[in-house]
Amino acid sequence: MQSFRAMYSARNSLRRLSSISHRSIENFSAQPHYTEINLHDEVLIEGKANARAAVLNRPSALNSITTSMASRLKKLYESWEENNDIGFVMMKGSGRAFCAGGDVVTLYRLINEGKQEECKEFFRTLYNFVYLLGTYLKPNVAILDGITMGPGVGISVPGTFRVATDKTVFGHPETQIGFHPDSGASFYLSRLPGYLGEYLALTGDTLNGVDMLACGLATHFCLNARLEWIEERLAKLITDDPSVIETSLKDYGDLVYPDKRSVLHKIETIDRCFGQDTVEEIIDALENEVATAYDDWCTLTLKKLKQASPLSLKVSLKSIREGRFQSLDQCLAREYRISLRALSNQVSHDFCEGVRARLVDKDYAPKWDPPSLEDVSKDMVNYHFTPLSESEPELELPTALREPFV
Repeated sequence: MQSFRAMYSARNSLRRLSSISHRSIENFSAQPHYTEINLHDEVLIEGKANARAAVLNRPSALNSITTSMASRLKKLYESWEENNDIGFVMMKGSGRAFCAGGDVVTLYRLINEGKQEECKEFFRTLYNFVYLLGTYLKPNVAILDGITMGPGVGISVPGTFRVATDKTVFGHPETQIGFHPDSGASFYLSRLPGYLGEYLALTGDTLNGVDMLACGLATHFCLNARLEWIEERLAKLITDDPSVIETSLKDYGDLVYPDKRSVLHKIETIDRCFGQDTVEEIIDALENEVATAYDDWCTLTLKKLKQASPLSLKVSLKSIREGRFQSLDQCLAREYRISLRALSNQVSHDFCEGVRARLVDKDYAPKWDPPSLEDVSKDMVNYHFTPLSESEPELELPTALREPFV
């Protein structure tokens, strides 16, 4: 209980440390949007008294982010930062999601069409926006009402304030589709209490809004029914002072604590198991817990791990572990290498196979290659982390102009 209380007291720690089921998988950018629309309609703008709000507007695709959306967000945020008439910025989503992640179905189709350069452009654009957000000079508020997964977390958590609600569903289900938690995930997940980040990255388990507040992924919580009051209050503010925004969010927020079913109550078991050095040792520790304690939670956790791509599990664990000692820009640069390697199909086709099985054909029976942890060699894992070739430029971030988080 003492460790749980310590975790709850760290709910605002992410920013300060740096300065700061099938259904879950389907939510992860499972519905590509085919309708031809004005690209500006995918990210709408709301004007406030002293603020601007970006509204992710692909509700039929759960606001899954595309290259054009990331590009527009970056341009908007850059212009708003330079505008002296704007004190702070906001981001929210339309419909039942904040952002369900990247549009991986489109990436899958681009790979099959041999359009690798378009895939690379997606990651370059997205990661540059994440870095901009993480080094932003003005207060920014993200309203995480609804599904918030994958890169949807990456475009919100680095910001100043993150408001979760009773509708929020957080998750990083990437290992279930043969990928890795990216968009800065290795930075913020590695800074969660104990080894919670490793648990979330490897299993793809979800958190609700209350859990997000307790572990520091969210800074505030508000019931969905009261969210309109917060937005009305923020819309009237004339300020660029984070403390004023903080007071408004507190005044209209709700005081909540995780219920008895919360995975956060398992933090001691998580630390014992997911603090192990390798994926194999994590699984052994969980199996020992099952044998000695007959814990259904451990059994379910083992099932999730055994459903994931073995290669993705090892790559993701190494990525999170390295993220503990790296700044935001270093994490993004490493994740860019991993993403390009994963999509290259040089070592494995797991990304395409995972997307096919989970989101396209939906047979939920991916044929992972390598098929087991013992078949994943160190060379396979290390390949994802090695510098790119001379003909393939590394991710370029404006670190000379914008100071990275350490």
